[in-house]
Amino acid sequence: MPYVSGQPGDAWGAEAAQHGGTGTQRLVEAGEVPASAAVADALGLDAGEPVILRRRVMLLDDHPVELVESYYPPALARGTRLAEPRKIRGGAVALLAELGHQPQRVREDVVARLATAEEQSELHLDDPACVLQLSRVLFDQDGVAVEASVMTMVAEGRRLRYELTP
Repeated sequence: MPYVSGQPGDAWGAEAAQHGGTGTQRLVEAGEVPASAAVADALGLDAGEPVILRRRVMLLDDHPVELVESYYPPALARGTRLAEPRKIRGGAVALLAELGHQPQRVREDVVARLATAEEQSELHLDDPACVLQLSRVLFDQDGVAVEASVMTMVAEGRRLRYELTP
């Protein structure tokens, strides 16, 4: 059964509130799936090896604005809340730190492209429509990839801001 989150302390909810909106998220799927070639490459695995997937839909004022798929190596995620179909209090990154995988570095790639028919349907977009796709790999203190996420976002009205500290 999917959860819907928007309680205080939820990072997406807090960000949306700063901009005068209500941000919630719906967990669509959590479980083990075979890794695609891209996910396997990001996590240092072989294509087809099992990974733990958490798939969510991010909503702004009850309208879907982002599709998120986060993948975790099974050796790290099996038997943890990452593999369960429920909210992770404090979020997955905080749980990774609790599990001894302190986030240290992030690599992101952003591309703009036309939305697929499925994305148009899930995000309630016209045909044709553009989306932004952000692929993120999170590395721990030992340089091990512990999370690979793909975020497909409604492009209209979206701004990505990065601040880097040397």
